[in-house]
Amino acid sequence: MDNIAGTKSSLTWAVHISVAALVLLWIFPTLGLLVSSFRTTDQIRTSGWWAAMFPAVQNETLRAADPDEFRVDLGEGRFMVEGNLFVVDGQVESAEDVPAEISVWGTSSRDIDAYVPGETADLGDGETMTVQSNGDYVWEGNDDQLSGRGQRVFVTAESPPEFTFANYRNVLFDPGNREGMAKAFFNTLTVTIPATIIPILIAAFAAYALAWMEFPGRALLVAAVVALLVVPLQLALIPLLTLHNAVGIGKGYLGVWLAHTGFGLPLAIYLLRNYMVGLPREVIENARVDGATEFQIFTRIILPLSFPALASFAIFQFLWTWNDLLVAMVFLIDASGETTVMTRQIVELMGTRGGDWEILATSAFVSIAVPLVVFFTMQRYLVRGLLAGSVK
Repeated sequence: MDNIAGTKSSLTWAVHISVAALVLLWIFPTLGLLVSSFRTTDQIRTSGWWAAMFPAVQNETLRAADPDEFRVDLGEGRFMVEGNLFVVDGQVESAEDVPAEISVWGTSSRDIDAYVPGETADLGDGETMTVQSNGDYVWEGNDDQLSGRGQRVFVTAESPPEFTFANYRNVLFDPGNREGMAKAFFNTLTVTIPATIIPILIAAFAAYALAWMEFPGRALLVAAVVALLVVPLQLALIPLLTLHNAVGIGKGYLGVWLAHTGFGLPLAIYLLRNYMVGLPREVIENARVDGATEFQIFTRIILPLSFPALASFAIFQFLWTWNDLLVAMVFLIDASGETTVMTRQIVELMGTRGGDWEILATSAFVSIAVPLVVFFTMQRYLVRGLLAGSVK
């Protein structure tokens, strides 16, 4: 029955499930990165991104205020210290700003849930402590008991969901923060835009010549372009860098532009030639009969008709250049950090700030935001360009 016209193959469901699985595998990490970029350090460490919309329960160790400085004399050898545990610990500025609610608390690490809010703990020899759900406490005792460091309190607190733009302000706009990605963002744009446009311009002319112009050795050139597609990029890094140093362009924007152009040209020429070969021959021959030059045919007929293929390659080249680390490290090394791109900046953050997950998540999402916009804006041309020339 599978071969009857109008019926679906038995593999249809397998294909649909595979596509759905691939989409989900791509969406979940991206969504997790986005959610984590708006969360605080404590939230990221205590719960996964999928729990961001639910209250977070975490165990914390807080301390009362320094009794030598804040104790109050009650008379008869009794003293008292009162305040708010979260204010003393520096999490909030005042008791009114406390977002968390304590469910249980204790004064020993072996029994952190010994008391509920409002209960008074007997610490021995008349020393007592009472903790409320918002962190307010009253600590009483004699002169010897209320001295030295503040009493340690173990609390289990429930915090409501919290999202903040502070991570993005810290990453993008804080000039005194070495994690600032704004300069790296513009450096990446400086590398990516020319490295995308230059190979497209060169490849378009070359593809037209290989597709519609008759000259000796054209077949050999096409074969050479196909052969270059399988040459590993790493094989050409050192010879190309040596050539750059020999001609005097060294390590800088010009060198990295030319490197990306050279590495991207084989795919660009191959893709555009296959598309241009499939264009209607009658249109080009009629233009030649009417007296149009090759340049006029290329600019007024070929380029407008080849826009899907041009956009398809532009997507590939932009994404590859934007996410590149290897070529940037070889051809764009700057000890002062003036030309550091985002991929290298994120690698440095992973080495120096590996524990600050909110900084890493925000920096990573900033890095992928532009490629996502480019891809979804031009994705309708992707398949059309890739399938160019595959059928007649």
